[in-house]
Amino acid sequence: MGYKLTKQEIRKEVLKCGKDPVYFINNYTRIAHPIDGLIPFKTYDYQSDLIKAFNDHRFTVILKARQLGISTISAAYIVWMMLFHRDKNVLVMATKYTTASNLVKKVKHMLKHLPEWLQIAEVEVDNRNSFELSNGSQIKASSTSVDAGRSEALSLLVVDEAAHVDGLEELWTGLYPTLSTGGRCIALSTPNGVGNWFHKTYIDAAANKSNFYPIKLLWDAHPERDEDWFTKETKNMSRRQIAQELECNFNASGETVIHPDDITRIDSQIKPPKHRTGFDRNFWIWEEYNPENTYLLSADVARGDGNDYSVFHVFKLETMEIIAEYQGKVTPDMFSEIISNAGHEYGGCMVVVENNSVGYTVLDKLIEKEYPNIYFSVKSTHEYVDQLAAESRSGTVAGFTTSLKTRPLLVAKFEEFVRNRIITIYSSRLRTELDIFIWNNGRPEAQRGYNDDLIMACAIGCWVRDTAIIENQRDSAYKKAMLGAIMKSNSVLDTTIPGMLGRSKARDLDKKRTEAEKQYEEHLWLLKG
Repeated sequence: MGYKLTKQEIRKEVLKCGKDPVYFINNYTRIAHPIDGLIPFKTYDYQSDLIKAFNDHRFTVILKARQLGISTISAAYIVWMMLFHRDKNVLVMATKYTTASNLVKKVKHMLKHLPEWLQIAEVEVDNRNSFELSNGSQIKASSTSVDAGRSEALSLLVVDEAAHVDGLEELWTGLYPTLSTGGRCIALSTPNGVGNWFHKTYIDAAANKSNFYPIKLLWDAHPERDEDWFTKETKNMSRRQIAQELECNFNASGETVIHPDDITRIDSQIKPPKHRTGFDRNFWIWEEYNPENTYLLSADVARGDGNDYSVFHVFKLETMEIIAEYQGKVTPDMFSEIISNAGHEYGGCMVVVENNSVGYTVLDKLIEKEYPNIYFSVKSTHEYVDQLAAESRSGTVAGFTTSLKTRPLLVAKFEEFVRNRIITIYSSRLRTELDIFIWNNGRPEAQRGYNDDLIMACAIGCWVRDTAIIENQRDSAYKKAMLGAIMKSNSVLDTTIPGMLGRSKARDLDKKRTEAEKQYEEHLWLLKG
């Protein structure tokens, strides 16, 4: 408005702005442009829709591409809330304290550059990362410490880049009660893998399982972006960066150990089991025992703290399909019984049990039950030893030892099997763990609050198949070849004409053949090693 307003017109405009935040923002707020300086803030349609959503819903979760101005429109909404309402308490949190402080500075900057007649509340207390208006409304930036905001009743909580805030689950537990008197929450972020608070909150909101209202804004929500812009912008970006920064793809955005493309491929393999058996119906079977096949059972035993599961997989070694699987919370006694029954059901197959503290108990029970095919190895070397040989050999241990040294090797073998399509996975339970199995400071592990029991049991199975079993088969082949050489070296070349062999020569030849057969029998122990 280019002319001076009368008092009546000012009052009318103030009332109109107080009722309609979109009108207020488009007509009176100004923002700092990096090139053009101070310019009027004219919202795009998606930004106006966001303001309406902030007003209509107490809790809003925004999955967004980068550089859409969502933080700026959130700051404008905060200006409107603080200016036209008394005693509003706003807290801004972000993964970095400077990020939260920058949003507070945006709010202060917008307030400062409003028309003088519209500054109906003035800044009374002005600190670097917080300030308070004369009408009692206040805002402050906060770090993501555990006690952030716990002692305050909040009118609005803004969590910027929520997917990147470590430990937000615990923080939310403390912050939620501060909103119980009618406070609102705006959580906005680009994706950062799955399993974190932001991912779970958005997914639950999209499925109408929570009180959050979900909003998804892809890169093309901005009207000035087209395919040419996308091509230019992504020219030097990795696939993960594109998924995270522009496509709002949870699965492809995280640093999962298994490549997102492989996870997508596994999705097409998942199918329900033919049978769900056992006392807890947690033994899933996709294929019954076939005597023409060879099987392997690999197990990971729960630590006993109630947070993880005792699990095992049954592999069909010819195809490396996981054709049976168990996951449950049972005692070591019960788990050893379940393993024994499953092992016998699949032809007395080799059973590999991780020998952690509780795993030893399971292994002892299996030995007591005289299960005939338990994996043994030489201590510290993981060299496979046949169960019968292990009983008379010192320095052997039952089960598989997972340590700081062997865990990366197991995971690398599992990733190799998945990447090279050696293994076939049908289980939705194992598939779910792939999403939250991530690189954490160079260490492959489940995200905090999740389990990787099925993955580690599967990794042990892949490792044993590719070391103990394959090497044992190769060793047997070498031994058979050596025996063949022994037989050949003792065989007699018969150059006589049929019917012309004398009795004495025939007796000599029979004698030599008998000696060769006897020598063969003396070397049969080689095949039993």
